[in-house]
Amino acid sequence: MVRPITRVVVVGGGTAGWLAAGVIAAKHRNRIPASFTVTLVESPNTPIIGVGEGTWPTLRSTLSRIGVSETELFRQCDAAFKQGAWFGRWTTGASNDGYYHPLMYPQNFSQINLAPHWLASGDGRSFCDAVCPQGRICDDGLAPKTIATAEYEAVANYSYHLDAGKFAPFLQRHCCDKLGVRHVLADVRRVNLTETGDIRSLETEQAGEIEGDLFIDCTGFKALLIGETLGVPFKSCTDVLFCDTALAMQVPHASPTSPIASHTISTAQSAGWIWDIGLPTRRGVGHVFSSRHTSVDHAERELREYVGAAAKDLTVRRIPIRSGYRETFWKRNCVAVGLSAGFLEPLESSAIVLVEMSVKLIAEQMPVCREVMDVIAARFNATTEYRWGRIIDFLKLHYVLTKRDDSAFWRDNRLPETIPERLQNLLLLWRYQSPWYHDEFDRIEEVFPAASYQYVLYGMGFRTEVEPTIVAGNGKTAERAMRENVAQTERLRTGLPRHRDLIRKIVEQGLQQV
Repeated sequence: MVRPITRVVVVGGGTAGWLAAGVIAAKHRNRIPASFTVTLVESPNTPIIGVGEGTWPTLRSTLSRIGVSETELFRQCDAAFKQGAWFGRWTTGASNDGYYHPLMYPQNFSQINLAPHWLASGDGRSFCDAVCPQGRICDDGLAPKTIATAEYEAVANYSYHLDAGKFAPFLQRHCCDKLGVRHVLADVRRVNLTETGDIRSLETEQAGEIEGDLFIDCTGFKALLIGETLGVPFKSCTDVLFCDTALAMQVPHASPTSPIASHTISTAQSAGWIWDIGLPTRRGVGHVFSSRHTSVDHAERELREYVGAAAKDLTVRRIPIRSGYRETFWKRNCVAVGLSAGFLEPLESSAIVLVEMSVKLIAEQMPVCREVMDVIAARFNATTEYRWGRIIDFLKLHYVLTKRDDSAFWRDNRLPETIPERLQNLLLLWRYQSPWYHDEFDRIEEVFPAASYQYVLYGMGFRTEVEPTIVAGNGKTAERAMRENVAQTERLRTGLPRHRDLIRKIVEQGLQQV
């Protein structure tokens, strides 16, 4: 007898849970409620962990797809624009050491690789400034669009900084009011299994038994379903990524008109780094560090020194980081999404984008019946494990390229035994061939494209041996592209508004509907 999949139960709220519920419900909207239901069960007593305030541009298409208003996102979630990240003191530790990882691709990226031409030119410009306008836009404190630009459309590519504590309730209201998601506030006391080992139902304290066909585990670090119930082991990667603790604080702006950075600021410290994220009402600042290389007290002193006098009366929240991920993400009729699937330090804001990619895959490949679920699960597991591995590679790249020798933390990060083999092979390749387009990546939907690797590599002083014939053969095309970048940079610098000014206008006037 064929067992159709018609009851999806998301366990746990927060950003992961509500994105999962929203994306699945939106994709299958025409089936709700006649033959398909999406139920989200969350405890009324569990606080949101949510310190991850950075996102990727994918969130724009995700929110648009589920019908969220971008104007309301700014009004209700204390949102700001994010155009990339600035990495300070990562290469040498000097005060003038820094580079951008912007969200715009280099000029004409699909037609020509400008990296060899920039390397050969030696004209003193940073790689980012030579091939992309976004670093200068960020330097000037400008927004990536104007009030006349429609919702979710961009002049310069962007994502968001937002208040995670406000974002989840915002998604909740949208999912329940517009997408037909059933919301149950209840504590799960027991998970009931079938004879074959599938999850049959949840026994809850306040709402009784809740049955389902497919369960999405968004219970955070607890991993109630995938870990505690189904026993899927956790695979640590602390041998590669050393940071295991974060200290976070909320810092008020000096005044209501203080400039808001439109990029994440990541400043390296003695045994980790400090994030600095600007929202309209405050800054979110935190120190991510390795407790094997420094003490909590010393890390807190570095954090307070970074913030300055404003930190005097602020409390610090301590958050453990357990770097790694589940050996299996989809087991039987249960899929882990968000922190239950794994967690890595927030260096490149990968947490929410992993949630987006996972729930998009689940929604698009929703099994029609239980009989085909294991086939889809195997495909999902292979894709998701690949993505986790590539994110670990990319995060480690920031540490491998450092020239800092001022502490054991930075020296230990360069030890060959801590560098994944795939990354070692790519670094060897990149000594002679610059990464470009999809030539060294083998999946269609990469979290970090080749352009991201270029920005980090050449921002941190990596050198690729330049083949003279390549430079000579495309010299005129490269010159035109770099000239166009200069012209585009000046157009955008004169045509874009100040970041805070645009946010104020969005809140007051709203953006044009698409």
